[in-house]
Amino acid sequence: MEGPVVDISKLLMLDGRVALITGAGSGIGKAAAILFAQAGAKVGLVGRDAKELEDSQQEVGGDTLAITADVSCPVDMERAVSQLVERFQRLDVVVANAGINGVWAPLESLEPAEWNETIGVNLTGTFLTMKYAVPHLRQTHGNIIVNASINGTRVFSNCGATAYACSKAAQVSLTKMAALELARDGIRVNVICPGSIETPIHGKTVQRELENVSAAVEYPEGTVPLTHGKVGAAEDVAQLMLFLASDAAKHITGTEMWIDGGESLLMG
Repeated sequence: MEGPVVDISKLLMLDGRVALITGAGSGIGKAAAILFAQAGAKVGLVGRDAKELEDSQQEVGGDTLAITADVSCPVDMERAVSQLVERFQRLDVVVANAGINGVWAPLESLEPAEWNETIGVNLTGTFLTMKYAVPHLRQTHGNIIVNASINGTRVFSNCGATAYACSKAAQVSLTKMAALELARDGIRVNVICPGSIETPIHGKTVQRELENVSAAVEYPEGTVPLTHGKVGAAEDVAQLMLFLASDAAKHITGTEMWIDGGESLLMG
């Protein structure tokens, strides 16, 4: 007996839905905003750099709202969510994408302020994004997608990236705790763990005194087996985000998904 015919393309559409994407001024966040808009969503782009957001908004097109905010600041994030809901009257999808690599340095050289900044943006920022979005997501039975990393979840060989790795591991735990807590409200929460992706974040990483703590391992053929060393594109991650945001993933929650071309299997 043949089952019902399912139109996969329709399942991936976000017509009539409203998405909030943090870190939307560049990289994965901008790629997700573009793809979500193409799928029919109205998109709120959140970021710290107003000019960057303005440029991103023009590239995204569609019905969008640019909101300048620091994800690590409670006042900013409460305002950002309120502005978006006031404009579009609902909230269906949240992509907690904003993050920094921060400072990579040996433990004894890593300053408390440097630790706090990385944890503040990556982990506290994710918490605040969720916190202020949840009341609105309850009304739409929406979903949350967190952007973590292979670092701290499968890979521990990037010596010096302690603060970053800890923040990413904690994001996975936060996702699973939230998924169970919010399941009764029909809210799905999932986390993705990208490997090496071509984005501007790498150029903003501060590396200091790593010569004596780096692992003595070399991968002469590159670290991404699937692509013979070529790193992934922001659009690759955005496509996974769209899938998780859509009805095609309606029975998936509390799950981490690695998107790294097999990199973490080699480097872990």
